[in-house]
Amino acid sequence: MNKDQVNGKLQDIGGKIQEEAGKLVGSTEQQAKGLQNQVEGKTQEKIGDLKEAIKDATN
Repeated sequence: MNKDQVNGKLQDIGGKIQEEAGKLVGSTEQQAKGLQNQVEGKTQEKIGDLKEAIKDATN
């Protein structure tokens, strides 16, 4: 596991929390920011997966 995978997962989880908090307080802005963080986190996690695959393939 590399830092992109870890950081991406943490950002995804944080985004889910932010989205749910936005729902609780009725803030569509916070919900949207939470969804954006989830997408960014999943993207970073996939980049980390790709880096791991390349590393494994070259070893």
